[in-house]
Amino acid sequence: MQSILIVDDEPSIRESLTGILQDEGFSPLSVESGDAAIEKISEEKPDLILLDIWMPGMNGMETLARIRDIYPDQLVVMMSGHGTIETAVKATKLGAYDFIEKPLSIEKVLLCIQNAVKVGQLVEENRQLKERISKEHEMIGNSKPIKELKHQIKIAAPTSGWILITGENGTGKELVARSIHYNSRRHDKPFVEVNCAAIPEELIESELFGHEKGSFTGATTQRRGKFDQAHRGTLFLDEIGDMSLKTQAKVLRILQEHKFERVGGNKTIEVDVRVIAATNKDLEKEIAIGNFRKDLYYRLNVIPFHVPPLRERKSDIPQLASHFLEYFCSKESRETKRLDDESIQAIMNYPWPGNVRELKNLIERLVIMSPGNTITRSQLPQAIGSSSQLATPKDLNLAGLTSNTFRTAKEEFEKEFLIQKLEENDWNVSRTAEAVEIERSNLHRKIKTYGIELKK
Repeated sequence: MQSILIVDDEPSIRESLTGILQDEGFSPLSVESGDAAIEKISEEKPDLILLDIWMPGMNGMETLARIRDIYPDQLVVMMSGHGTIETAVKATKLGAYDFIEKPLSIEKVLLCIQNAVKVGQLVEENRQLKERISKEHEMIGNSKPIKELKHQIKIAAPTSGWILITGENGTGKELVARSIHYNSRRHDKPFVEVNCAAIPEELIESELFGHEKGSFTGATTQRRGKFDQAHRGTLFLDEIGDMSLKTQAKVLRILQEHKFERVGGNKTIEVDVRVIAATNKDLEKEIAIGNFRKDLYYRLNVIPFHVPPLRERKSDIPQLASHFLEYFCSKESRETKRLDDESIQAIMNYPWPGNVRELKNLIERLVIMSPGNTITRSQLPQAIGSSSQLATPKDLNLAGLTSNTFRTAKEEFEKEFLIQKLEENDWNVSRTAEAVEIERSNLHRKIKTYGIELKK
């Protein structure tokens, strides 16, 4: 039952409105002054306020201003027997939903209340939807690489700098882009995504810049492009490395001049867009072989971000798996499932070439296909269930040590440990150094000392 607060210094109006609203199924409250209204709102938080303008003490306009300062989302309908267009405009500018003249028409009051209540419901649904979207795009994990990434986002998001995000497929580059947008000053403006790899070459210009009616076969109406749609917001160019050189040149021009023409048109359109680009390719290598423009790379790469693969943040896997289990169980209306200890160990051991996307798809499959509420190792795909890439301390080859002294045994153990960690990190020295928390130069010295041959 919606609650409505009546604020009016005339007892007869408070009494008559209270009776009418009760008959219509509302829960009415009433006070006689602006000060009493502020106090009542703090206690009750009504769904709607009917506020008289002309009252002794703090008048309706002053009360409205106070309400909007303290409760910016509060719906307020103003009432007055001395209403003018100027008064109505002023009330609207202060944030009133509507303005009703006295003497009150019961039909108009009820219609206004019904419309206002619908607006309130839409506002609440919108708030809940934004919360749900925000939760769906939340970055999960507390590993060192993810903490560093979150810190970078916190610094870069409020600025206007363009960003280039690199990382393997499935690592969550779009998630990072959305997080930057939602934490920026453009968060209430559009976030427009373009997958440059999914759009045919002959259509990408129309997709990005729009087209005029009749500009090519099939162009039956005018169409706004993605740059136009993202005006004052953020444009996310995903897989920018797959864009053709011809389109790269046109995108570069827009980034430099902030204006463009639609395909088949000659009208110049100016835009204010923050560009975030992402790629799974090494753009410096693409530049070297002539597939990517150097000037566009330097234009986009103002603030570089790198999203680590899942194998470099394995400590986040249990938390990610738990998050996806909760999400898909809720989505599929299933009872909450859990992974047993052996299955958790198995997914921790797996290298995850498809990264977080592969893990997410696996959890969705397990939620749908696994009977019972506990997922065991035997229910995992064979490649994952039988994985044992990460050795635990007991798996190290201590039995194979041949030394009789502590010093030489320590050296043999250290060599074995480093070989194992290099294998886990695909023989990447930088990643291994970070994983075992030593300086890269120190690791190089140890590799040389122990005669470890790096595999490519």
